[in-house]
Amino acid sequence: MMNSPSLYLLIALAPLAGAILAGLFGTGFLGRFVGRSAAHCITIAGVAISFIGSVIVLFQVLDGHTYDGVLYTWSVIGETKLDLGFLIDPLSALMMVVVTSVSLMVHIYTIGYMVDDPGYQRFFSYISLFTFSMLMLVMSNNMVQLFFGWEAVGLVSYLLIGFWYTRPTAVFANLKAFLMNRVGDFGFVLGIGLLFAYTGSMHYGDVFAQTDKLDTLVFPGTDWKLVTVACLCLFVGAMGKSAQVPLHSWLPDSMEGPTPISALIHAATMVTAGIFMVARFSPVFELSDTALSFMIVIGAIGALFLGVLGIVQNDIKRVIAYSTLSQLGYMTVALGASAYSAAIFHLMTHAFFKALLFLGAGSVIIGMHHDQDIRNMGGLRKYMPITWITFLLGTLALVGTPFFAGFYSKEHIIEAAGAANVWGAGFAYYATLIGVFVTSLYSFRVYFLVFHGKERFPTQSHGEHDHQAHDDHGHHGGTPKESPWVVTLPLALLAIPSVIAGAWFIDPLLFSGYFDGVIANLPQHGAMADLAEHWHGWVAFALHGFTALPFWLLVAGFVVAWYCYVINPRVPAAIARNLSFVNRVLDNKYYADWFNEQVVARGSRGLGIGLWKAGDRGLIDGLLVNGSARMVGLVAAISRHLQSGYIYHYAFAMIVGIMALISFFVLTVQ
Repeated sequence: MMNSPSLYLLIALAPLAGAILAGLFGTGFLGRFVGRSAAHCITIAGVAISFIGSVIVLFQVLDGHTYDGVLYTWSVIGETKLDLGFLIDPLSALMMVVVTSVSLMVHIYTIGYMVDDPGYQRFFSYISLFTFSMLMLVMSNNMVQLFFGWEAVGLVSYLLIGFWYTRPTAVFANLKAFLMNRVGDFGFVLGIGLLFAYTGSMHYGDVFAQTDKLDTLVFPGTDWKLVTVACLCLFVGAMGKSAQVPLHSWLPDSMEGPTPISALIHAATMVTAGIFMVARFSPVFELSDTALSFMIVIGAIGALFLGVLGIVQNDIKRVIAYSTLSQLGYMTVALGASAYSAAIFHLMTHAFFKALLFLGAGSVIIGMHHDQDIRNMGGLRKYMPITWITFLLGTLALVGTPFFAGFYSKEHIIEAAGAANVWGAGFAYYATLIGVFVTSLYSFRVYFLVFHGKERFPTQSHGEHDHQAHDDHGHHGGTPKESPWVVTLPLALLAIPSVIAGAWFIDPLLFSGYFDGVIANLPQHGAMADLAEHWHGWVAFALHGFTALPFWLLVAGFVVAWYCYVINPRVPAAIARNLSFVNRVLDNKYYADWFNEQVVARGSRGLGIGLWKAGDRGLIDGLLVNGSARMVGLVAAISRHLQSGYIYHYAFAMIVGIMALISFFVLTVQ
């Protein structure tokens, strides 16, 4: 079983087999031989096989057994081979466990959440196909396969966001996500192309082995280092996939999809693909201080300013979506600080507690008869005790409470920003520090409005709920009740790593050399080395956390939220009235959507119309096609007058022609 390509193929292909069976034979495409129960049994079994296999692989890697091999040569172009292969090392093994564990919980949860949806089999097929795509991305050993997985998760995300395709808002959201990711993917392709052009290989190992050569090259026509241009292009791809400013606005709109995919794709896996990619290419990114500075500034902007937007949102899923944007900003700050291991550590802890929060929000939505507005909730603690306690544990992990998972990863990112020596690190340090207060404020705002205070929902039904789809977000009344066990079991299982994963994994992942030989750190980028000097164990670190500034900022956010939303709920409305301009800017999400729709989209449409009218109709059709036809007609109209039909006219023309030829010949000879 050691280093067995068969095991790796089984891990990757088991979810694909489930997706094919449920998709082709359960949706009517090739018949309906797979019913609802069979669809979830097949796909859950496939993901469970992948999860068990991933755990086995992780233990193999911990024993020192890694793998980098080619399984199949897809194409040969000249001397360049495009291969299908796997790279199994500490980074990919960890990502495999994270992807498959969260996916397994989401699959189980979906049984209860989508129970009445007519697209039941189709949904299970999609989420299983997504798991396959993500595994291909993280297990790849070359840039071609990486790009395949990269595009595949984007495609499946498009299908899942628009799962309820009869709703115009869902169609708009999935189109928006698709187009904005295409912008990032254009940069990603350019980055891959530059590395291939100057290294001659698509294989990671070959590219990383030539970093000394890449470090000496200059981009043609400029004085920029080639590696800087390549890294910036690669990071543009990460900006699209991991929703960084300004390519971020698709992620909140993606909440139009069912809640399980919010947990799977837009919290735990797909949006972290960009973070994983930069960590994988760390030997290249380490060569460019410019790229690192760009990343740390972009990440800091997202960590602070996108988190602020969560304070004014009233849709429970959108608040958590803006939280995801903020936490992705923290991860990007870690990448810019060369603390790649801290970024991956936060990616892992965030996957667990954010999936828990999204699934907890889905449980609340079920209990509230599919009303997502937190202003219509309150006092749910006594009606939904399991959802309440697990949601609270996820919230404590998110805000960075000492001893919880999020504390260990987030605190080290803040310290790494403070220890970094790239331009923009100071701004990133203060942005992430203030972001702790912001995170605490919007997180406890949701918690208090949903689970505490006055009950703001009617207890009598105002109409019968439509059980055909979970796409009606209007409040239907009725007393809330706890969700079924297939919903609460994943919540309980995800709550465990949300509490203990930080303490359990911090020492091996950050300070005991787990990523040695996988993630590069040049001596001049010594943030992680600085953190290691002050590391004295997870208990001492957590106890010290109670006296550190981030903890008091966390407490301040908690107190403000408690006062404003439990003690004196009139305060937020008064603040909104007195700061109407600020509130309007936040309600309009810094006008990012307005800019995209009114400037970028309209400008592109205007440019397209201009090119169509001037270029297509005017130049191509008008001048080249129709113009050439008119020129032929004009020449024909003139020349037909020379065709008189008289022989002496033709004889005269022949004599003139002969004289002209003789004169030309005589002149050239002389």
